[in-house]
Amino acid sequence: MSSKLHEIPVDLLKFGMFVAALDRPWSETPFMFQGFVLRTETQLVALKKYCKRVYVDPVKAERVEAPRMAPAAPPQASAEISEQLKEKVRGDVAYRVSASVEDELPQAHNAYAEAGNIVEKLSQMILTGNVIESERAKEAVTQITDSVVRNPDAMMLLSQLRDQAAKSLERALQVSVHMTVFGRFLQLPRERIELLGLVGLLQDIGTLKLPAGLAERRSALTGEPLKIYQSHIAHTVEILSNTPGLPAEIQALASLHHERYDGSGYPRGLKGKAIPQFGSIAMIVDTFDALTAPQPYGEIMPPSGALNYLFQNRGMKFHAGLVEQYIQCVGAFPVGSVVELNTGEIAIVIAQNLARRLQPRVMVVEDGDGNPVHPHKMLNLIDEPHAGAGEIYRIRRTLESDTVRINPRELFL
Repeated sequence: MSSKLHEIPVDLLKFGMFVAALDRPWSETPFMFQGFVLRTETQLVALKKYCKRVYVDPVKAERVEAPRMAPAAPPQASAEISEQLKEKVRGDVAYRVSASVEDELPQAHNAYAEAGNIVEKLSQMILTGNVIESERAKEAVTQITDSVVRNPDAMMLLSQLRDQAAKSLERALQVSVHMTVFGRFLQLPRERIELLGLVGLLQDIGTLKLPAGLAERRSALTGEPLKIYQSHIAHTVEILSNTPGLPAEIQALASLHHERYDGSGYPRGLKGKAIPQFGSIAMIVDTFDALTAPQPYGEIMPPSGALNYLFQNRGMKFHAGLVEQYIQCVGAFPVGSVVELNTGEIAIVIAQNLARRLQPRVMVVEDGDGNPVHPHKMLNLIDEPHAGAGEIYRIRRTLESDTVRINPRELFL
């Protein structure tokens, strides 16, 4: 245990303290992140339930106004969440990282670029007909999955640094990558991971059959325009039905990402266990991407805000167990996030540290005065590198994604 951590009884905790370690393994508690600022009554109640003593880091403490006691969840809702958390959502395939981010990036770049070309060709086919080349779509997903299995951070990094002017269908590639990475995290068999990636790639192809500009305005649609937008699910199913060579279940799975666990979704208003696992995964990933994507295709919400939205709606709109797994998969500082270090330098998160989510690998791209750093400086925060004057590098805060723009090709120089 680091000497800078202070051991205190949970009864002496105050809001704003940074809880860095517990008196028991994190895996035995409901906390999603290993280390957090104490902000809510819910966190405090959970700490008192599971721990007698904790270790706080005074350096990372923040000024936090003591929150009001949040109203308790209705008993029925609490019971449903507990039931969902008990459900088995993980497989038993143990994947290992077989390549470093640096070694995998060139291969991931080639796979991502080729997949992008394939998506563009599939888009043209849909615009001129009502069928796609199934082998081309499967080829794109296979290349993505190959890279993700070797090292998921490389592909995630490339997808996060995508062109901020990405068109609606190009979001399909982003969703496909996220679903593939999530499938690997859930330890699903390789063939199921590829199927997840294929669902992510194809589930929105029906939007190409909508009137021009309608998909970009979906968040503000009501009445008849909303019904027309929602018809993209039927268009997707029709296109997939006309396409030979696809997995038999792809049509049904591609129609599920707008369903909601409480039955408030569309097109069929499915509820609870009537939604298969792949549907629950798809709705979580699609929602996260829609919230974090650039406008007009998304809300350009920071990843932390999107994860908080999913967490607040777990057990209601989204499957509770899968939401918590997704938050662990994405991490406190998702790959591709722009962060400010305690030195004032700006960095991009390039790899996760699964054991210490708050200490990822970062690439410094700007110094404290806003000047570009060339060559980029690489830091593995889990090694506690020194920033000077006895200070250790740490992340101060997350910044908006457009704070700096990095051309992915710079990563390969």
